[in-house]
Parts: sequence; structure tokens; C-alpha cells
Amino acid sequence: MSRSDPRSVVVVGAGLAGAQAVTALRAQGFDGAVTVLGDEGLPPYDRPPLSKELTTRTAPVLLADEVGARVDLADDVRLAEAATGLEIGAAHVRVTTTAGDVRADAVVLATGARARNPWGQGLTLRSARDADQLRERLGPGVTLTVVGAGWIGAEVAGVAAAAGADVTVVEAGPAPLAGPVGPRVGALTAPWYATAGVRLLLGRPVRAVEGTTVQFRDGTAVDGDVVLVAVGARADADWLDGAVALRPDGTVAVDAHHRVLGATGPLPHVVAVGDLATRRSARHGWVPGGHWDAALRGPTTAVRTLLDPGSCATSVPPDPAPYVFSTQLGHHVTCYGLPSPEHEVVLRGDPTGAFTALWFTADDALSAVLTVDRPRDVAAARRLFTGPDLPRVPRGDVTDPDVPLR
Repeated sequence: MSRSDPRSVVVVGAGLAGAQAVTALRAQGFDGAVTVLGDEGLPPYDRPPLSKELTTRTAPVLLADEVGARVDLADDVRLAEAATGLEIGAAHVRVTTTAGDVRADAVVLATGARARNPWGQGLTLRSARDADQLRERLGPGVTLTVVGAGWIGAEVAGVAAAAGADVTVVEAGPAPLAGPVGPRVGALTAPWYATAGVRLLLGRPVRAVEGTTVQFRDGTAVDGDVVLVAVGARADADWLDGAVALRPDGTVAVDAHHRVLGATGPLPHVVAVGDLATRRSARHGWVPGGHWDAALRGPTTAVRTLLDPGSCATSVPPDPAPYVFSTQLGHHVTCYGLPSPEHEVVLRGDPTGAFTALWFTADDALSAVLTVDRPRDVAAARRLFTGPDLPRVPRGDVTDPDVPLR
């Protein structure tokens, strides 16, 4: 290491991205001081099971056991000390916390995201404590109203109905998943709700949530025993106010090496990973956070950037494709790439059963692939999005489900 290399690093965030950053620091030979700051008071755990396996995995799934991500490799682990501010100096950083200050040569920003709740009432699902609260209130005969038919809303609706709850899902848009995948593809999932015993109300914007009553803008309402607000998440970036520029969606912009971008270029000794970061991808353009794979793999690149800044000029970093997986209402859904309403959708397979949707740009490049209960297409999509550019697949072949995607 040269004199400019850090001798101390503070990792802010103790989720998957933060734990992977600590693990990567040690794996890449960093023997300096590492401090980890978290705000939940729990060791790093996996978040997908919170919704997908809400009723069957009642204890947090620890990341040290699942993927070998270990914060205990750090010298100073503070899992109940939240960051409240950041100061970036010419050769150091200072993180203000609820208990004092932490000074280091470099910082990894990995504070993730928090559940959105525009109405301030009802439960949300983002943390292990959230899952505990929701699980405690569910059971046979309990009436659950889920606001939002996105990934989390659909997953919880399915597991709650299977556990005997009376579930209603209300959605402001014209179809489930209309935001992430568009109304045409999202509409193909609507019949799943009735099959799973879930009532689905579409085109019903919510005006307010009061207690356990959801009030719609048209003056009608739905009453129940429990309300879950599942309308997305927003980056946990308020503590960065004034220290770094935030995008309109509240995330931090980073380049392909995960360097945080300032007004005049990358900031020194500051990287961001996971849900907090929107990354510049050579293949997909700006890639928003919220992808499990990015939190798993991005820290390796970010740490390399901190320990060897010169590598940014001499190497091409890995460019993982955006990746979402969901088990909802009896179906396995996987999406690679970034679906766009501006791109043409082509379907293969049976739209009422197992199918795959493919998004094509105007110049016939493939920008995204979503599969439903088609594991062969999952493997093919994973391979397609490993090159430096968007893949090109002959459109004439993709509609035949027996012709492999290649």
C-alpha cells in the first residue's frame, strides 16, 4: 500500500452490503482499523425471507451463515449506534453518530433503504422487528389489508392467505407490479390473487390510513384487523444531508467503481453500495438500488476502489445485471435487466401459466427478461446479461418456448 492508501475505514450500515464490505476489506488484505456502524442492534441478516417466508422462518437468517458475510472481522462493531452526519475532508472522513464521532481515512456508505409510508399509520415490512410485529398479529381469521401490489405486497399476501388470514390487496395502479414491470405484464399476475384466495382491488388510490381502516380517494373504505403499507422504499440518506449530493429519488449516484460522484467528479475515499446507491452501468445506464445481487457483489468492487484507486483507470469493473427474484402467490418470478415502458414487450410460453416476458429496445437489443415458473429461461437470462453490452436475441425465435434463449 502507498502512503495515500487508507489505514482506517468506517463502514456505515450493517446489512448485506455493509457486511460484505467488511468481508471484502479483509479478503483483499486490508489490515488497518475497521469500524462498523449499524442501527438495528442485530447482527447482519437476510431481508428477502422477511416477506417470502414470513410465517415459516421466525428468526432472522444470519448472513454469516448464509453467505459468509461477517462484521466480526472488523475491529470495532457498533450495531446499535446510528450515523447522523458525515463530514468529508481532504484526507479523512468523520461520521457523527448517536454516541459521538468516528474518524477514519475512508468510508463505505451502506445504510440501505427504509420502507415508505406516506400516511404514517399501519405496519411496514423492512426489518426483522417489522416482521415480528406483523407475524404476531396474523393468524387464521385475521383480516389483513395490504396497500400496494408490488413485490412485497404480493409476497406477504400469499403467505398470509396460506396461513389462514383473510387478505385484501389494494393497488392504486391498473395492475399488480405495474410500476416495476409495466401494466401489460403486471396484469398477467392479477388472476393469481383469486387463485390464492386473496381479494384484489385495482385502480384504488388511497387517501388515508386511519388505525386499521384504509380510506380511498373516492370516499369508500376497507376495514380490517391489520394494515400493511407496502408501497416501496426510499434510501436511508437523510443523515447525509449536505455532505453528498442526492438524486431526486434520494439515492447517492456512484460510478461503475462505486465512487460517490460530486459536482466535479468522484469524491476522494468515499464509496457507496447497496440500496443507497444508484450505479452507472455500461450495459444498462443508471441502475437503481434495491437489487440483492448488487449488495452482495458491489462491495468487492467498492473496496478495491478504496484500497487501489489507480485500478479505476486501468480495469473494467464487474457490471452485475439488475436482478429481482420473488416467490408470490404460488409462482416463482425472476427478472434480469431493467424493464422500461418505452421498450416493446414480447411474450413466450403460456401467459396464463408459465411464461417469459422480454423487453426489446428500438434497435432490437434485449433490455430485460422476466420469467414466471420457467427455470430454464432463468438460467438463460443470467447468461445473456453477462456481456459488456445489452444482448441481442432474434425476435423470431423468442416466442417459441421450446427454442432456448441464446
